[in-house]
Amino acid sequence: MEKPIVALIYDFDKTLATNDMQAFSFIPNLGMTEKEFWGETAEFSDRTGTESVLAYLHTMIKECQERGIPLTKTYLNSLGKDVKFYEGVTTWFKRINEYADSIGIKVEHYIISSGNKEIIEGSSIAKEFKAVYGCEFLYNRFGVAYYPKNIINYTLKTQYLWRISKGVKDVTDDKSVNSRVVDKHVEFRNMIYLGDGLTDIPCMTVVKEKGGKAIAVYQPNKKDVVEKLLDDNRVNYVCKSDFRANSTMEKLVKLILDSISITEKLLEKENNANV
Repeated sequence: MEKPIVALIYDFDKTLATNDMQAFSFIPNLGMTEKEFWGETAEFSDRTGTESVLAYLHTMIKECQERGIPLTKTYLNSLGKDVKFYEGVTTWFKRINEYADSIGIKVEHYIISSGNKEIIEGSSIAKEFKAVYGCEFLYNRFGVAYYPKNIINYTLKTQYLWRISKGVKDVTDDKSVNSRVVDKHVEFRNMIYLGDGLTDIPCMTVVKEKGGKAIAVYQPNKKDVVEKLLDDNRVNYVCKSDFRANSTMEKLVKLILDSISITEKLLEKENNANV
């Protein structure tokens, strides 16, 4: 019998990475500060009524054009190498995979981010993920970005939970993701969602309400940002952004995996008894 699959699903910015992915080199390469870049994005959004994720993608294109920086996929991929992660992240996946295997389950890792998929794909941990869902650009015949190809805002993130559950990786396949599936690739009860705050509430709520586990990740000395999520019953747990071996995060996720493993074994025995 195949091992039950558990989906560990992550936001990226300030969940695994220590800051917004654009902050490490994209914004500095423009000669701007983070405050200037996000301020211009907010001003454009307010002035034009443009949705906030579309607004930041527009600002990326505009600022690169004005400075003569070719906004190519290769350029964006190259920025991924500068992304810095919380302690333990780079070895996290191997440790969790090995532990899951030892208790009879299989873990698949996924990213659902409102950030740039191209930057994530250039990062040192990109190879660890079964799929990366993020915002993408369309590129002209010269390979330069000119329009958004795909956007993922805070509410749109939730559709990717169903794509993961049903094993529908093609983001243009709306028929399969909306079809009724009896044998799901991953049951919602076997999902663990890690996010850093308000932008992850829709995904956290869906996962929690459907029997999975939602963990709000907080930066050192910023626990108050996520404690309200726990008080409002939006998440199951809050945990510091420390992914090192024997950290509270590792112990918590391993306990959840233990629980899933036991539940799946009991369900298997029940099903066999009813045959």
